[in-house]
Amino acid sequence: MGQLKTLAGQTVVYGLSSIVGRLLNYLLVPIYTRIFVPAEYGIVSEFYAYITFLMVILALGLETAFFHFVNKKHKQDNVFGNAQFMLMCSTGFITILLLLFSHSIATFLGYPDHAEYVQWFALIMAFDTLTMLPFARLRQQNKPFRFAMIKLVGIFMNIALNVLFLLILPKYFPGLVDPTIGIGYVFLANLAASGITLVLLFPELRSMKFDIDKALIREMLIYGFPILIAGFAGMINETLDRAILKYLITDKSIAMQQLGIYSACYKLSILMTLFVQTFRYAADPFYFSQQHKENSRKLFANVMNYFVLVGCIIFLGVMYYLDIVKHFIGENYFEGLKVVPVLLAANLFLGIYLNMSIWYKLSGNTRYGAWLSIIGALITIVFNLWLIPIMGYMGSAWATFICYVSMMLLSYWKGQKVFPIPYETGKIIFLLISSFVFWQGFELLKSNLELSLATGWILGGVLLLVYFAAMWRMLGGRGKFSLLR
Repeated sequence: MGQLKTLAGQTVVYGLSSIVGRLLNYLLVPIYTRIFVPAEYGIVSEFYAYITFLMVILALGLETAFFHFVNKKHKQDNVFGNAQFMLMCSTGFITILLLLFSHSIATFLGYPDHAEYVQWFALIMAFDTLTMLPFARLRQQNKPFRFAMIKLVGIFMNIALNVLFLLILPKYFPGLVDPTIGIGYVFLANLAASGITLVLLFPELRSMKFDIDKALIREMLIYGFPILIAGFAGMINETLDRAILKYLITDKSIAMQQLGIYSACYKLSILMTLFVQTFRYAADPFYFSQQHKENSRKLFANVMNYFVLVGCIIFLGVMYYLDIVKHFIGENYFEGLKVVPVLLAANLFLGIYLNMSIWYKLSGNTRYGAWLSIIGALITIVFNLWLIPIMGYMGSAWATFICYVSMMLLSYWKGQKVFPIPYETGKIIFLLISSFVFWQGFELLKSNLELSLATGWILGGVLLLVYFAAMWRMLGGRGKFSLLR
Protein backbone atom coordinates (compact mmCIF):
# COMPACT_ATOMS: atom_id res chain seq x y z
CA MET A 1 0.00 0.00 0.00
CA GLY A 2 2.87 2.36 0.84
CA GLN A 3 4.49 1.58 -2.50
CA LEU A 4 1.28 2.30 -4.36
CA LYS A 5 0.85 5.57 -2.47
CA THR A 6 4.32 6.58 -3.65
CA LEU A 7 3.34 5.84 -7.24
CA ALA A 8 0.01 7.62 -6.83
CA GLY A 9 1.65 10.66 -5.25
CA GLN A 10 4.19 11.00 -8.05
CA THR A 11 1.46 10.46 -10.62
CA VAL A 12 -0.47 13.38 -9.12
CA VAL A 13 2.54 15.72 -9.21
CA TYR A 14 3.59 14.72 -12.70
CA GLY A 15 -0.08 15.04 -13.58
CA LEU A 16 0.01 18.71 -12.62
CA SER A 17 2.42 19.29 -15.46
CA SER A 18 0.98 16.71 -17.82
CA ILE A 19 -2.76 16.79 -17.18
CA VAL A 20 -3.13 20.44 -16.16
CA GLY A 21 -0.50 21.52 -18.65
CA ARG A 22 -1.86 19.63 -21.59
CA LEU A 23 -5.41 20.52 -20.64
CA LEU A 24 -4.37 24.15 -20.83
CA ASN A 25 -2.67 23.46 -24.13
CA TYR A 26 -5.77 21.68 -25.40
CA LEU A 27 -7.76 24.78 -24.57
CA LEU A 28 -6.16 26.18 -27.70
CA VAL A 29 -8.18 23.68 -29.74
CA PRO A 30 -11.47 25.63 -29.25
CA ILE A 31 -9.61 28.73 -30.48
CA TYR A 32 -8.12 26.97 -33.49
CA THR A 33 -11.37 25.27 -34.49
CA ARG A 34 -13.24 28.58 -34.32
CA ILE A 35 -10.64 30.74 -36.07
CA PHE A 36 -9.40 28.28 -38.70
CA VAL A 37 -11.56 26.32 -41.12
CA PRO A 38 -11.04 22.52 -41.06
CA ALA A 39 -8.66 22.62 -44.04
CA GLU A 40 -6.37 25.11 -42.25
CA TYR A 41 -6.46 23.17 -39.00
CA GLY A 42 -5.54 20.10 -41.03
CA ILE A 43 -2.20 21.76 -41.91
CA VAL A 44 -1.41 22.19 -38.21
CA SER A 45 -2.20 18.53 -37.52
CA GLU A 46 -0.17 17.36 -40.49
CA PHE A 47 3.02 19.16 -39.46
CA TYR A 48 2.77 18.04 -35.84
CA ALA A 49 2.41 14.46 -37.12
CA TYR A 50 5.66 14.81 -39.05
CA ILE A 51 7.59 16.23 -36.11
CA THR A 52 6.70 13.31 -33.83
CA PHE A 53 8.37 10.90 -36.24
CA LEU A 54 11.57 12.93 -36.36
CA MET A 55 11.74 13.39 -32.60
CA VAL A 56 11.56 9.63 -32.03
CA ILE A 57 14.49 9.13 -34.40
CA LEU A 58 16.53 11.85 -32.74
CA ALA A 59 15.82 10.48 -29.24
CA LEU A 60 17.72 7.26 -30.12
CA GLY A 61 15.89 5.40 -27.34
CA LEU A 62 18.18 7.13 -24.84
CA GLU A 63 15.49 8.14 -22.33
CA THR A 64 14.75 4.53 -21.36
CA ALA A 65 18.46 3.71 -21.68
CA PHE A 66 19.22 6.47 -19.16
CA PHE A 67 16.88 4.94 -16.55
CA HIS A 68 18.25 1.46 -17.24
CA PHE A 69 21.95 2.30 -16.90
CA VAL A 70 21.52 4.59 -13.90
CA ASN A 71 19.75 1.75 -12.08
CA LYS A 72 22.67 -0.55 -12.97
CA LYS A 73 24.79 1.53 -10.56
CA HIS A 74 26.57 3.54 -13.21
CA LYS A 75 27.51 7.06 -12.18
CA GLN A 76 24.51 9.23 -12.94
CA ASP A 77 26.57 12.18 -14.21
CA ASN A 78 28.48 9.91 -16.55
CA VAL A 79 25.36 8.31 -17.99
CA PHE A 80 23.62 11.66 -18.39
CA GLY A 81 26.61 13.38 -19.99
CA ASN A 82 27.25 10.68 -22.57
CA ALA A 83 23.58 10.30 -23.47
CA GLN A 84 23.11 14.07 -23.84
CA PHE A 85 26.25 14.29 -25.98
CA MET A 86 24.78 11.75 -28.41
CA LEU A 87 21.50 13.69 -28.51
CA MET A 88 23.31 16.92 -29.30
CA CYS A 89 25.16 15.28 -32.18
CA SER A 90 22.11 13.63 -33.77
CA THR A 91 19.89 16.68 -33.27
CA GLY A 92 22.43 19.10 -34.67
CA PHE A 93 23.00 17.01 -37.78
CA ILE A 94 19.31 16.52 -38.65
CA THR A 95 18.40 20.13 -37.85
CA ILE A 96 21.07 21.48 -40.18
CA LEU A 97 19.85 19.21 -43.00
CA LEU A 98 16.24 20.36 -42.52
CA LEU A 99 17.24 24.01 -42.57
CA LEU A 100 19.40 23.63 -45.67
CA PHE A 101 16.73 21.78 -47.66
CA SER A 102 13.65 23.47 -46.19
CA HIS A 103 12.34 24.78 -49.52
CA SER A 104 12.63 21.40 -51.26
CA ILE A 105 10.94 19.66 -48.32
CA ALA A 106 8.11 22.22 -48.22
CA THR A 107 7.55 21.80 -51.96
CA PHE A 108 7.44 18.01 -51.62
CA LEU A 109 4.82 18.32 -48.86
CA GLY A 110 2.68 20.61 -51.02
CA TYR A 111 3.56 23.96 -49.41
CA PRO A 112 6.07 25.53 -51.86
CA ASP A 113 5.40 29.05 -50.56
CA HIS A 114 5.96 28.18 -46.92
CA ALA A 115 9.50 26.91 -46.45
CA GLU A 116 9.43 28.76 -43.12
CA TYR A 117 7.07 26.10 -41.75
CA VAL A 118 9.82 23.49 -42.16
CA GLN A 119 12.45 25.83 -40.67
CA TRP A 120 10.35 26.63 -37.60
CA PHE A 121 9.52 23.00 -37.01
CA ALA A 122 13.17 21.99 -37.35
CA LEU A 123 14.03 24.34 -34.47
CA ILE A 124 11.02 23.22 -32.37
CA MET A 125 12.11 19.64 -32.84
CA ALA A 126 15.69 20.46 -31.86
CA PHE A 127 14.74 22.35 -28.70
CA ASP A 128 12.25 19.69 -27.57
CA THR A 129 14.69 16.83 -28.17
CA LEU A 130 17.45 18.52 -26.18
CA THR A 131 15.14 18.91 -23.17
CA MET A 132 14.19 15.21 -23.10
CA LEU A 133 17.08 13.91 -20.98
CA PRO A 134 17.16 16.83 -18.53
CA PHE A 135 13.48 16.12 -17.84
CA ALA A 136 14.27 12.40 -17.48
CA ARG A 137 17.00 13.25 -15.00
CA LEU A 138 14.57 15.27 -12.90
CA ARG A 139 12.24 12.26 -12.83
CA GLN A 140 15.07 9.92 -11.86
CA GLN A 141 16.16 12.27 -9.07
CA ASN A 142 12.57 12.44 -7.76
CA LYS A 143 12.23 16.17 -8.41
CA PRO A 144 8.67 16.22 -9.71
CA PHE A 145 8.00 19.80 -8.58
CA ARG A 146 10.82 21.31 -10.64
CA PHE A 147 9.78 19.05 -13.50
CA ALA A 148 6.21 20.33 -13.24
CA MET A 149 7.22 23.98 -12.89
CA ILE A 150 9.36 24.02 -16.04
CA LYS A 151 6.76 22.10 -18.05
CA LEU A 152 4.04 24.52 -17.00
CA VAL A 153 6.08 27.63 -17.75
CA GLY A 154 6.64 26.42 -21.31
CA ILE A 155 2.98 25.58 -21.71
CA PHE A 156 1.80 28.93 -20.34
CA MET A 157 4.20 30.70 -22.70
CA ASN A 158 2.77 28.79 -25.66
CA ILE A 159 -0.80 29.58 -24.65
CA ALA A 160 -0.08 33.25 -23.98
CA LEU A 161 1.61 33.75 -27.35
CA ASN A 162 -1.21 31.96 -29.18
CA VAL A 163 -3.77 34.21 -27.49
CA LEU A 164 -1.62 37.25 -28.29
CA PHE A 165 -1.08 36.39 -31.97
CA LEU A 166 -4.53 34.98 -32.76
CA LEU A 167 -6.91 36.99 -30.55
CA ILE A 168 -5.46 40.16 -29.00
CA LEU A 169 -3.28 41.59 -31.77
CA PRO A 170 -5.77 40.96 -34.65
CA LYS A 171 -8.57 42.65 -32.66
CA TYR A 172 -6.80 45.58 -31.00
CA PHE A 173 -3.57 46.06 -32.99
CA PRO A 174 -4.26 44.67 -36.48
CA GLY A 175 -1.33 46.59 -37.93
CA LEU A 176 1.07 44.43 -35.95
CA VAL A 177 -0.20 41.18 -37.49
CA ASP A 178 0.86 39.83 -40.86
CA PRO A 179 -2.19 38.08 -42.33
CA THR A 180 0.00 36.09 -44.73
CA ILE A 181 1.50 34.20 -41.78
CA GLY A 182 -1.90 32.84 -40.69
CA ILE A 183 -1.50 29.46 -39.03
CA GLY A 184 2.23 30.15 -38.91
CA TYR A 185 1.61 32.05 -35.68
CA VAL A 186 0.72 28.71 -34.07
CA PHE A 187 4.17 27.42 -34.99
CA LEU A 188 5.97 30.61 -33.87
CA ALA A 189 4.30 30.46 -30.45
CA ASN A 190 5.42 26.86 -30.04
CA LEU A 191 8.97 27.73 -31.12
CA ALA A 192 9.27 30.48 -28.50
CA ALA A 193 7.84 28.24 -25.75
CA SER A 194 10.24 25.39 -26.61
CA GLY A 195 13.17 27.82 -26.52
CA ILE A 196 12.17 29.12 -23.07
CA THR A 197 11.88 25.54 -21.76
CA LEU A 198 15.41 24.75 -22.93
CA VAL A 199 16.73 27.88 -21.21
CA LEU A 200 15.02 26.94 -17.92
CA LEU A 201 16.74 23.55 -18.00
CA PHE A 202 20.15 25.17 -18.33
CA PRO A 203 21.17 24.24 -14.72
CA GLU A 204 20.70 20.56 -15.58
CA LEU A 205 22.58 21.00 -18.86
CA ARG A 206 25.36 22.99 -17.21
CA SER A 207 26.11 20.04 -14.90
CA MET A 208 26.72 17.85 -17.94
CA LYS A 209 30.29 16.49 -18.01
CA PHE A 210 31.95 15.81 -21.36
CA ASP A 211 33.76 12.72 -20.15
CA ILE A 212 33.14 10.68 -23.26
CA ASP A 213 32.92 6.95 -22.55
CA LYS A 214 32.77 5.14 -25.89
CA ALA A 215 31.99 1.78 -24.29
CA LEU A 216 29.07 3.22 -22.33
CA ILE A 217 27.75 5.07 -25.39
CA ARG A 218 27.89 1.85 -27.36
CA GLU A 219 26.02 -0.05 -24.62
CA MET A 220 23.35 2.65 -24.40
CA LEU A 221 22.86 2.79 -28.16
CA ILE A 222 22.57 -1.01 -28.37
CA TYR A 223 20.05 -1.00 -25.52
CA GLY A 224 18.19 2.00 -26.93
CA PHE A 225 18.06 0.94 -30.59
CA PRO A 226 15.12 -1.46 -30.12
CA ILE A 227 13.42 1.33 -28.12
CA LEU A 228 14.00 3.67 -31.08
CA ILE A 229 12.48 1.15 -33.48
CA ALA A 230 9.59 0.56 -31.10
CA GLY A 231 9.11 4.31 -30.69
CA PHE A 232 9.14 4.96 -34.42
CA ALA A 233 6.72 2.14 -35.02
CA GLY A 234 4.65 3.53 -32.15
CA MET A 235 4.50 6.90 -33.87
CA ILE A 236 3.26 5.15 -36.99
CA ASN A 237 0.49 3.67 -34.87
CA GLU A 238 -0.30 7.01 -33.24
CA THR A 239 0.08 9.61 -35.97
CA LEU A 240 0.43 7.96 -39.39
CA ASP A 241 -3.29 8.43 -40.08
CA ARG A 242 -2.95 12.23 -39.89
CA ALA A 243 0.18 12.18 -42.00
CA ILE A 244 -1.31 10.17 -44.89
CA LEU A 245 -5.04 10.88 -44.64
CA LYS A 246 -4.95 13.64 -47.25
CA TYR A 247 -3.26 11.31 -49.73
CA LEU A 248 -5.78 8.46 -49.31
CA ILE A 249 -9.09 10.35 -49.26
CA THR A 250 -10.72 9.64 -52.61
CA ASP A 251 -12.16 13.15 -53.06
CA LYS A 252 -9.06 15.37 -52.98
CA SER A 253 -11.16 18.54 -52.82
CA ILE A 254 -12.18 17.73 -49.25
CA ALA A 255 -9.05 15.87 -48.12
CA MET A 256 -7.63 18.65 -45.92
CA GLN A 257 -11.09 19.38 -44.54
CA GLN A 258 -11.49 15.74 -43.54
CA LEU A 259 -8.05 15.76 -41.93
CA GLY A 260 -8.98 18.84 -39.90
CA ILE A 261 -12.28 17.33 -38.71
CA TYR A 262 -10.67 14.03 -37.75
CA SER A 263 -7.81 15.75 -35.92
CA ALA A 264 -10.18 17.98 -33.95
CA CYS A 265 -12.42 15.09 -32.90
CA TYR A 266 -9.33 13.06 -31.96
CA LYS A 267 -8.72 15.74 -29.31
CA LEU A 268 -11.97 14.74 -27.58
CA SER A 269 -10.23 11.60 -26.35
CA ILE A 270 -7.96 13.94 -24.37
CA LEU A 271 -8.84 12.61 -20.90
CA MET A 272 -7.90 9.04 -21.80
CA THR A 273 -4.70 10.16 -23.52
CA LEU A 274 -3.66 12.33 -20.58
CA PHE A 275 -4.40 9.60 -18.06
CA VAL A 276 -2.23 7.13 -19.97
CA GLN A 277 0.60 9.60 -20.46
CA THR A 278 0.61 10.82 -16.87
CA PHE A 279 0.62 7.27 -15.54
CA ARG A 280 3.61 6.44 -17.72
CA TYR A 281 5.64 9.37 -16.38
CA ALA A 282 5.44 7.97 -12.88
CA ALA A 283 5.19 4.25 -13.70
CA ASP A 284 8.47 3.72 -15.57
CA PRO A 285 10.84 4.77 -12.76
CA PHE A 286 8.46 3.20 -10.19
CA TYR A 287 8.51 -0.21 -11.88
CA PHE A 288 12.29 -0.14 -12.24
CA SER A 289 12.69 0.68 -8.55
CA GLN A 290 10.31 -2.12 -7.46
CA GLN A 291 11.48 -4.94 -9.72
CA HIS A 292 13.71 -6.71 -7.14
CA LYS A 293 11.34 -6.39 -4.19
CA GLU A 294 9.20 -9.17 -2.79
CA ASN A 295 5.72 -9.52 -4.32
CA SER A 296 6.61 -6.97 -7.01
CA ARG A 297 4.83 -8.92 -9.74
CA LYS A 298 1.69 -9.16 -7.63
CA LEU A 299 1.92 -5.41 -7.17
CA PHE A 300 2.22 -4.90 -10.94
CA ALA A 301 -0.86 -7.06 -11.51
CA ASN A 302 -2.93 -5.14 -8.98
CA VAL A 303 -1.85 -1.82 -10.47
CA MET A 304 -3.18 -3.06 -13.81
CA ASN A 305 -6.60 -3.80 -12.30
CA TYR A 306 -7.05 -0.28 -11.03
CA PHE A 307 -5.53 1.24 -14.14
CA VAL A 308 -8.21 -0.45 -16.25
CA LEU A 309 -10.94 0.61 -13.81
CA VAL A 310 -9.95 4.27 -14.08
CA GLY A 311 -9.69 3.97 -17.86
CA CYS A 312 -13.21 2.51 -18.09
CA ILE A 313 -14.59 5.30 -15.91
CA ILE A 314 -13.00 7.89 -18.19
CA PHE A 315 -14.54 6.17 -21.22
CA LEU A 316 -18.01 6.18 -19.66
CA GLY A 317 -17.66 9.73 -18.39
CA VAL A 318 -16.82 11.12 -21.82
CA MET A 319 -19.55 9.15 -23.59
CA TYR A 320 -22.22 9.99 -20.98
CA TYR A 321 -21.43 13.69 -21.30
CA LEU A 322 -20.50 13.91 -24.97
CA ASP A 323 -23.23 16.54 -25.45
CA ILE A 324 -21.11 18.79 -23.26
CA VAL A 325 -17.66 17.58 -24.31
CA LYS A 326 -18.35 18.17 -28.00
CA HIS A 327 -18.45 21.94 -27.50
CA PHE A 328 -14.71 21.75 -26.89
CA ILE A 329 -14.44 22.03 -30.69
CA GLY A 330 -16.24 24.26 -33.19
CA GLU A 331 -19.56 23.28 -34.74
CA ASN A 332 -17.92 22.87 -38.15
CA TYR A 333 -16.22 19.78 -36.77
CA PHE A 334 -19.22 18.01 -35.15
CA GLU A 335 -19.75 15.63 -38.05
CA GLY A 336 -16.71 13.68 -36.86
CA LEU A 337 -18.05 12.86 -33.36
CA LYS A 338 -18.69 9.25 -34.37
CA VAL A 339 -14.96 8.54 -34.07
CA VAL A 340 -14.84 9.47 -30.37
CA PRO A 341 -15.91 6.13 -28.76
CA VAL A 342 -13.62 4.19 -31.09
CA LEU A 343 -10.63 6.39 -30.27
CA LEU A 344 -11.37 6.37 -26.53
CA ALA A 345 -11.43 2.58 -26.51
CA ALA A 346 -8.32 2.43 -28.71
CA ASN A 347 -6.37 4.65 -26.31
CA LEU A 348 -7.51 2.58 -23.33
CA PHE A 349 -6.12 -0.55 -24.99
CA LEU A 350 -2.94 1.38 -25.76
CA GLY A 351 -2.68 2.22 -22.06
CA ILE A 352 -3.10 -1.44 -21.11
CA TYR A 353 -0.41 -2.40 -23.62
CA LEU A 354 2.00 0.26 -22.32
CA ASN A 355 1.37 -0.81 -18.74
CA MET A 356 1.90 -4.41 -19.72
CA SER A 357 5.06 -3.64 -21.71
CA ILE A 358 7.08 -3.34 -18.52
CA TRP A 359 7.88 -7.06 -18.88
CA TYR A 360 10.36 -6.54 -21.71
CA LYS A 361 11.91 -3.44 -20.13
CA LEU A 362 12.54 -5.11 -16.77
CA SER A 363 13.79 -8.32 -18.33
CA GLY A 364 16.11 -6.44 -20.69
CA ASN A 365 14.40 -7.97 -23.74
CA THR A 366 13.71 -4.64 -25.42
CA ARG A 367 13.91 -6.29 -28.84
CA TYR A 368 10.47 -7.75 -28.15
CA GLY A 369 9.11 -4.24 -27.68
CA ALA A 370 10.52 -3.33 -31.06
CA TRP A 371 8.93 -6.35 -32.72
CA LEU A 372 5.56 -5.69 -31.10
CA SER A 373 5.61 -2.09 -32.29
CA ILE A 374 6.70 -3.12 -35.78
CA ILE A 375 3.82 -5.58 -35.99
CA GLY A 376 1.47 -2.85 -34.77
CA ALA A 377 2.88 -0.46 -37.37
CA LEU A 378 2.30 -2.98 -40.14
CA ILE A 379 -1.29 -3.46 -38.96
CA THR A 380 -1.76 0.31 -38.89
CA ILE A 381 -0.38 0.76 -42.40
CA VAL A 382 -2.41 -2.10 -43.88
CA PHE A 383 -5.70 -1.08 -42.31
CA ASN A 384 -5.26 2.62 -43.07
CA LEU A 385 -4.49 1.84 -46.71
CA TRP A 386 -7.50 -0.45 -46.87
CA LEU A 387 -10.10 1.45 -44.84
CA ILE A 388 -9.45 5.16 -45.50
CA PRO A 389 -10.40 5.01 -49.22
CA ILE A 390 -13.59 3.17 -48.19
CA MET A 391 -14.59 4.85 -44.92
CA GLY A 392 -12.62 8.10 -44.85
CA TYR A 393 -11.36 9.19 -41.44
CA MET A 394 -13.56 6.59 -39.75
CA GLY A 395 -11.25 4.02 -41.31
CA SER A 396 -8.32 5.66 -39.52
CA ALA A 397 -10.13 5.37 -36.19
CA TRP A 398 -10.84 1.67 -36.66
CA ALA A 399 -7.28 1.03 -37.85
CA THR A 400 -6.03 2.59 -34.60
CA PHE A 401 -8.37 0.42 -32.53
CA ILE A 402 -7.41 -2.82 -34.31
CA CYS A 403 -3.71 -1.99 -33.96
CA TYR A 404 -3.75 -1.39 -30.20
CA VAL A 405 -5.93 -4.40 -29.42
CA SER A 406 -3.61 -6.62 -31.45
CA MET A 407 -0.49 -5.27 -29.74
CA MET A 408 -2.03 -5.74 -26.31
CA LEU A 409 -2.92 -9.37 -26.99
CA LEU A 410 0.47 -10.19 -28.49
CA SER A 411 2.30 -8.51 -25.60
CA TYR A 412 0.29 -10.47 -23.05
CA TRP A 413 0.91 -13.76 -24.84
CA LYS A 414 4.68 -13.27 -25.13
CA GLY A 415 5.12 -11.54 -21.78
CA GLN A 416 3.59 -14.40 -19.84
CA LYS A 417 6.24 -16.69 -21.30
CA VAL A 418 9.26 -14.43 -20.75
CA PHE A 419 8.39 -12.46 -17.60
CA PRO A 420 5.09 -13.79 -16.19
CA ILE A 421 2.98 -11.35 -14.19
CA PRO A 422 -0.18 -12.77 -12.54
CA TYR A 423 -2.67 -10.45 -14.23
CA GLU A 424 -6.29 -11.14 -13.28
CA THR A 425 -7.48 -11.37 -16.86
CA GLY A 426 -11.01 -12.42 -15.92
CA LYS A 427 -11.54 -9.27 -13.89
CA ILE A 428 -9.97 -7.09 -16.56
CA ILE A 429 -12.20 -8.54 -19.28
CA PHE A 430 -15.23 -8.09 -17.04
CA LEU A 431 -14.32 -4.44 -16.45
CA LEU A 432 -14.06 -3.80 -20.18
CA ILE A 433 -17.25 -5.63 -21.17
CA SER A 434 -19.20 -4.04 -18.34
CA SER A 435 -18.18 -0.55 -19.41
CA PHE A 436 -19.41 -1.26 -22.95
CA VAL A 437 -22.71 -2.62 -21.60
CA PHE A 438 -23.18 0.42 -19.35
CA TRP A 439 -22.51 2.75 -22.30
CA GLN A 440 -24.93 0.97 -24.64
CA GLY A 441 -27.54 0.73 -21.90
CA PHE A 442 -27.31 4.48 -21.39
CA GLU A 443 -27.71 5.13 -25.12
CA LEU A 444 -30.78 2.86 -25.29
CA LEU A 445 -32.43 4.51 -22.28
CA LYS A 446 -31.71 7.98 -23.58
CA SER A 447 -33.12 7.30 -27.04
CA ASN A 448 -36.15 5.19 -26.04
CA LEU A 449 -37.24 7.43 -23.17
CA GLU A 450 -36.48 10.63 -25.09
CA LEU A 451 -34.77 12.16 -22.07
CA SER A 452 -33.97 15.83 -21.83
CA LEU A 453 -30.34 16.89 -21.69
CA ALA A 454 -30.46 17.57 -17.94
CA THR A 455 -32.15 14.24 -17.19
CA GLY A 456 -29.62 12.45 -19.36
CA TRP A 457 -26.77 14.05 -17.44
CA ILE A 458 -28.28 12.95 -14.12
CA LEU A 459 -28.80 9.43 -15.44
CA GLY A 460 -25.20 9.36 -16.65
CA GLY A 461 -23.94 10.38 -13.22
CA VAL A 462 -26.00 7.71 -11.47
CA LEU A 463 -24.84 4.98 -13.85
CA LEU A 464 -21.23 6.11 -13.44
CA LEU A 465 -21.48 5.81 -9.66
CA VAL A 466 -23.17 2.40 -9.91
CA TYR A 467 -20.45 1.15 -12.28
CA PHE A 468 -17.66 2.42 -10.04
CA ALA A 469 -19.17 0.95 -6.86
CA ALA A 470 -19.78 -2.45 -8.46
CA MET A 471 -16.36 -2.70 -10.07
CA TRP A 472 -14.59 -1.40 -6.96
CA ARG A 473 -16.19 -4.15 -4.90
CA MET A 474 -15.38 -6.74 -7.54
CA LEU A 475 -11.69 -5.75 -7.37
CA GLY A 476 -11.67 -6.13 -3.62
CA GLY A 477 -12.24 -2.55 -2.43
CA ARG A 478 -13.67 -2.27 1.10
CA GLY A 479 -13.55 1.44 1.65
CA LYS A 480 -9.84 1.65 0.88
CA PHE A 481 -7.40 0.25 -1.66
CA SER A 482 -6.45 -3.35 -0.98
CA LEU A 483 -3.79 -3.80 -3.62
CA LEU A 484 -1.44 -6.00 -1.64
CA ARG A 485 -3.90 -8.37 -0.01
